[in-house]
Amino acid sequence: MSAPTLDDLSHNALLATLSEADRKRLTPHMMVFDLKDRDILQDAGDDVIDTWFPCGPAMAAFCIATNDGRTAVEVALVGREGAIGGIVSNGHVPAYATAMVRHGGRFLRIKTVALEHAKLDSISLRHWISRYSDCLLAQVFQTAACNATHTISQRTAKWLLAAVSRTHGQEFDMTQEQLAELLGVGRTFVTRVVKRLREEGTIATRRGVIIIKDEQALRDRACACTTAIENHFDTVLHGIYPLD
Repeated sequence: MSAPTLDDLSHNALLATLSEADRKRLTPHMMVFDLKDRDILQDAGDDVIDTWFPCGPAMAAFCIATNDGRTAVEVALVGREGAIGGIVSNGHVPAYATAMVRHGGRFLRIKTVALEHAKLDSISLRHWISRYSDCLLAQVFQTAACNATHTISQRTAKWLLAAVSRTHGQEFDMTQEQLAELLGVGRTFVTRVVKRLREEGTIATRRGVIIIKDEQALRDRACACTTAIENHFDTVLHGIYPLD
């Protein structure tokens, strides 16, 4: 944990596009954290007292627990294009979803009350955060539609593409059990999909790791949900969404 510099803020696309004046408003109230996979940023039911900005390849996800409490279905993946926590609410209200780190790395944290004060001082910051809130809500809507209408194969490909675009890498730590959990399906379904993708040469696997071998083939298999979100981000916050 340490204090950030203005350069640290440049590793989150949402913060990097702010004016220098707005970044200077936020920097004194922020701290840098290096977090690991599956670290919890907020638990469902907690007061939303923190706002987190993933930097570089770091990413986290909003997850909803199932009735049995043993699995957590992912409803939105957030990387360097956005933020987690008090980005929509004004803080001190119960979080509806748990936010979990999906790819470890550097995160910037600001207390939500400090972010709210900064927004009151700057209409440009307030508008920029509102635009991102719209994009995050669109992503949640699209995920709901995707889960209802698309196959497990399409959804798997969509998630892998989202992870690749945010991490800048072709491989990442992910077990098939974890992938099944975040998709909200049984492991046997994911095992069959992964086996097919591996046989086609689209991906490779080793213990606890998925490696993307043919990104275009993965994109061809995925549903159109990723493109829909990319297009909405481009309209509302041009240049923010990670496309490579």
